[in-house]
Amino acid sequence: MNFALATPEMFLLAATCFILLLDVFLGEKCRTIGYIAALGALLTTVFLVVSSYGADKTEAFNGMFVSDNMSVVLKTSVLLIVMGIFVYARPYLIDRKIFKGEFYSLSLFATLGMLIMISANTMLVIYLGLELLSLSLYALVAFRRDDGRGSEAAMKYFVLGAIASGMLLYGMSILYGLSGSIDLKGVASYVASQDIMSNLVLLFGLTFIIVGLGFKFGVAPFHMWVPDVYQGSPTPITMFLGSAPKLAAFAMTMRLLVSGMEFGSMGWQQMLIPLAVLSLVVGNIAAIAQTNIKRMLAYSTISHMGFVLLGILGASEPGYSAAMFYVITYAITALGGFAIIIILSHSGVEAENLDDLRGLNDRHPWYAFMMLLFMFSMAGVPPLVGFYAKLAILQSVVQAGFVWLAVLAVVMSVVGAFYYLRAVKLMYFDKPIQDELLRMGTGFNALLTTNGFLVIALGLFPGFLMALCVEAIRVSL
Repeated sequence: MNFALATPEMFLLAATCFILLLDVFLGEKCRTIGYIAALGALLTTVFLVVSSYGADKTEAFNGMFVSDNMSVVLKTSVLLIVMGIFVYARPYLIDRKIFKGEFYSLSLFATLGMLIMISANTMLVIYLGLELLSLSLYALVAFRRDDGRGSEAAMKYFVLGAIASGMLLYGMSILYGLSGSIDLKGVASYVASQDIMSNLVLLFGLTFIIVGLGFKFGVAPFHMWVPDVYQGSPTPITMFLGSAPKLAAFAMTMRLLVSGMEFGSMGWQQMLIPLAVLSLVVGNIAAIAQTNIKRMLAYSTISHMGFVLLGILGASEPGYSAAMFYVITYAITALGGFAIIIILSHSGVEAENLDDLRGLNDRHPWYAFMMLLFMFSMAGVPPLVGFYAKLAILQSVVQAGFVWLAVLAVVMSVVGAFYYLRAVKLMYFDKPIQDELLRMGTGFNALLTTNGFLVIALGLFPGFLMALCVEAIRVSL
């Protein structure tokens, strides 16, 4: 057993347990120490992960755990995004007197679950990582125990998440029963020997897996939990839900469908097409009707995950690379969008309605410009990174022969531009409802500026990140 491959995960587990104990013994007066320790743990884990980049694809724990370029890129992205979430969340938590160690401990356990999912090489490990992530997120959504909406959102998320996990586990159990192996290689060799379109039991198991993945991605028609949970959760938790777990869900999908069932692509392609179409249509059209900004971004997320599915269903390396690029850049952009909502949520008041954006340019031009960048990037306006990400997806879809899907995606992107532009209109052309000046700390502002710079830089020079994604997919699959 090559234990060294799992050094980042083992270190993060030990650090999380240490931070949990630190919080117990230091108490209320020294919360900042736990915060700094959490950031230090994540940064150290980043260095441990990056140190293995470029090495050959290697397995550990009897093939249950894999380290490859795809896992390194996705893990690094997840860790950096979670670090950003911690910095953005701090003023919000302090303002509401919920700056507690539990937030960082649960977030770190969720991050550990994501790292395990990304490197999982058997169905059992995928499921264990998923449950560690899910159970941590259920608790985070209900983090404000005195908030009725948060408790309701947590209950909805828990019930629907449990159903989704059960469906995914049932699909995995069918695959195990057919192939006699929980290892993805064993599943792949079995699927390769079968005609998937005529094997009804295999199709049945695949259907349950697709349903489970659909719930975890939050794509239509399995999106029922997304708007309510986004709205009911504290904004930093919504930020967490809408960013890093999408990368883990992408990795899980790649491991299960591509590594495990590549020869059954004829079956899962046909299942992903309606999910992608529904996500694009439902997400963009429903978002237009929203007045709550977090619900609007929830439906926006659904439509963006539809784009990710478009890349995957092409069943080709360019499509997988484009989907990986898209999910990473979307998480970066979403991070910045939710950061602006945190800025507007001052003095214990939640900024939930689109009207809270009114006159933001008059109150703080720099914050308004940052939000404009994030909205335009999500809308796919050049030269921002969202445009290049969508272009890469559309190119892969056309290459795969699904021209009608590419046309639909373009039409829905135009429809979706309406609600992003509406937010920009409110910021720049409406009078502010409040005159209170908006001020955040130096660290927060520096991170927000870096966030905005990345959206521009990755749009103007996408080659570096795209090359990483292309190489990761080529070597790993």
